[in-house]
Amino acid sequence: MRAQTWQRIRSPRRQQGGRRRAVPAAAAMAVGVLAMSALAPPASASAAARPNTARPDTVQQGLDALVRTDRLPAALASVRGPDGRTRIYTAGVGDLATGAKVPVDGQVRIGSNTKTFTAVVVLQLVGEGKVSLDAPVDTYLPGLVRGDGIDGRHITVRQLLQQTSGLPNYSTYLGDDVRYFDPRDLLDLALQHKADFAPGEKWAYSNTNYLLAGLIVQKITGRPLAEEMDRRIIKPIGLRHTYFPAPGDATIREAHPKGYYRDSAGAPLLDVTETDPSWGWAAGQLVSTDSDLNRFFTALLHGDLLPEAQLTQMRTTVATEYPFGDGARYGLGIVSKPLSCGGVYWGHGGSFPGYETRGGATDRGRAANVAVTMQLDDEATRKHVDAVVDTALCR
Repeated sequence: MRAQTWQRIRSPRRQQGGRRRAVPAAAAMAVGVLAMSALAPPASASAAARPNTARPDTVQQGLDALVRTDRLPAALASVRGPDGRTRIYTAGVGDLATGAKVPVDGQVRIGSNTKTFTAVVVLQLVGEGKVSLDAPVDTYLPGLVRGDGIDGRHITVRQLLQQTSGLPNYSTYLGDDVRYFDPRDLLDLALQHKADFAPGEKWAYSNTNYLLAGLIVQKITGRPLAEEMDRRIIKPIGLRHTYFPAPGDATIREAHPKGYYRDSAGAPLLDVTETDPSWGWAAGQLVSTDSDLNRFFTALLHGDLLPEAQLTQMRTTVATEYPFGDGARYGLGIVSKPLSCGGVYWGHGGSFPGYETRGGATDRGRAANVAVTMQLDDEATRKHVDAVVDTALCR
């Protein structure tokens, strides 16, 4: 990784999980002069089977609107049918500085979709009899979780995975440093703050829950979380473009669109593609593609990753609040969302500086994922992205 000077932009805001924003100063200088007009390039589509030009493709139209109307630099989508055939879409520009095209099915930082991977590993350990969902956290991490109104003897593994523990969200309190964070550093930061509520009292999104889930995986297996994800999920189901970045790795390995950040409405866009993602860890560090995410959620619902008993537990949900939208319900690291055509789909979604991902799969074998190259603050734009997912799954 080349040496870079970093600067913070504003204070952390409470996004999906309170994700922080930081940008490299060099990138800010290089990209900050880009005009707003650069955000409305001709949209393009790439497809395994190209859309029938005699009939407008509603998914492509949705991506085009995200670029032209919502002013996003780029949008990518992958739609998988029940027969396994996949159609790939792109719109916008992959690099505003050079005008390069959006890479077909390019890699992006998938943020909190990582939580579903972490939950799967924990539930596999449950199926192996090594972890109990209703055991206290102290059973596996004795004495580690203590604070003001916080006691690991009274918080269960299930409450971690379902976001009902009341633990404060560490990422809300991250400071100005953009650097490598050890998971224990992040936990120490969270435990400096008072519990949000008593365990099991209600639901609230906190990255600290998945930080602890990841630490439990490492304690039980004796191996790094990244290795467990790789051998238990990524390799078995053939996710060839998904990986957990190594410590200090700020790059994205394969072809990818650049990720951008806007400080305020109408402000120039800043390139934030390269950043140390370690602060996300078990809650948000993975890199993947739309198609790999479709493969993952399809395999999960099909029972390829979990025994039936653990998959049933995973899909047992409670009502959610922001940021998942109307009708969403949270299971154990997975979210169900209603479809306009009836039924629900299962996924998670993720938000990370420079990127936003939305999507999931249905029980009937259809899957869709959409990625855009900005972390979204605007609720209207977030709903527009969700609408593209709904369109793809209801076709």
